[in-house]
Amino acid sequence: MSFGSYKTIGAAIKEFQIAYTEANFVQELDFTLSDYFREDLTLMMREGVVDNSEFAICENLIYPVLKEIWKHYRSKFLLWSHQSLNYDENLSGFPEYILARRSPLGKVVFDRPYLMLVEAKQDNFEAAWGQCIAEMIAAQRLNAELDVVIFGITSNGDRWQIGKLEQKIFTKNSTFYTIQELDKLAGALNFVFIQCEAQLERVGDRLVA
Repeated sequence: MSFGSYKTIGAAIKEFQIAYTEANFVQELDFTLSDYFREDLTLMMREGVVDNSEFAICENLIYPVLKEIWKHYRSKFLLWSHQSLNYDENLSGFPEYILARRSPLGKVVFDRPYLMLVEAKQDNFEAAWGQCIAEMIAAQRLNAELDVVIFGITSNGDRWQIGKLEQKIFTKNSTFYTIQELDKLAGALNFVFIQCEAQLERVGDRLVA
């Protein structure tokens, strides 16, 4: 089954036998957005065609915001777009975006995934989370021996929801964020990236030891 076969949160939770909970675990950590980024995004939202298709939403709203945060962490992570992710026949597909460890072999090599992002197509966050949870399970299993927390994001370009998978518990952040409040959104995404970075360093220390 592909990731997209999991159409609801409940279906994914039941299939993989994980617990579901909600809590406000995300903290908004200050992040300085460049003036150029603000002006360009505002221009695109005001003058451009940004939401006439799923591809347009990804390219014009989701990816630019994600990329702006990633640039500050680019020495440690790569941001992959529509990269094949395969664990087994029940967990395979092409997530919209994956934040993965930068491989010591270079940027052409896909390494351990830490964050998955799924577009909420036609504003269907239920289906998006079903797919995202399946992707997070695949990422968790690919990192199985390292026992890391996998983060997930679903977005329709305007609204952004955040979740995490820690061992056998999936937690969805109770508060969602919106591109209309860009600084809060950037702060929330910065928190997620910092958590991924901290885990990367912890895992690195363990592997060295």
